[in-house]
Amino acid sequence: MGQRKPIVAGNWKMNGSPELIKEIAAVNAQVTGEQREVLIFPPAVLLYEAISAGLECGTQTVSEFDAGAYTGEIQASLVKSLGANYTLVGHSERRSIYGESNEDVADKFAQAQKNGLIPILCIGETQEQRTEGKTEEVVKQQLVSVIEKLGIASLVNSVIAYEPVWAIGTGLTATPEQAQETHKYIRDLLRSYDEQVAEALRILYGGSVNESNSELLFAQADIDGGLIGGASLKPQSFKAICESAKG
Repeated sequence: MGQRKPIVAGNWKMNGSPELIKEIAAVNAQVTGEQREVLIFPPAVLLYEAISAGLECGTQTVSEFDAGAYTGEIQASLVKSLGANYTLVGHSERRSIYGESNEDVADKFAQAQKNGLIPILCIGETQEQRTEGKTEEVVKQQLVSVIEKLGIASLVNSVIAYEPVWAIGTGLTATPEQAQETHKYIRDLLRSYDEQVAEALRILYGGSVNESNSELLFAQADIDGGLIGGASLKPQSFKAICESAKG
């Protein structure tokens, strides 16, 4: 991990409550600090409440548009004005359920940065793609679509989350060695564009991370923390995962 400060990010998806915010805020007070950065991505309707409770927050997506007649969309400038500093872009559920393309994701990435948000770019392959030996090809396409549109320098103020789709919410987890192999590929790919960007960029692992496997995953050289799903809804599990991320 080197000098990169690890991030533990909890993606609540369409879950959570005011009560959970209070519980996670209490955990956050115990685990946030010099060793790690702790982020929460609650449903948008809970964002202000989570920020008011002292949590470092972001949204789970933002619109690629500035403003206008886009019913149900989330405006990046308003997210920033509420006090959030991050947003996820390209989560596999957004890609698969809502049909977001690599181009859409690049546009959302740009819109986030335009409004002062740090995008966490989610990339990863499906089980079918992995079986066909296409992991590196898929990950490269997802990453390069942003680089080609915005330039390698755009990644300076961003984070990447590698989330093998086959391991999200399934109970299946890439072994630490499997995860490290892909994280190293991602960093090496970035290195081919810019050595300094590659070394500084934090790459998180997401995919059924829990308190039993987080320590071994986070110990890998190119894994800089995790994007946590279900376990981030369980305060004590989330606390244990946070404590296993040591800068």
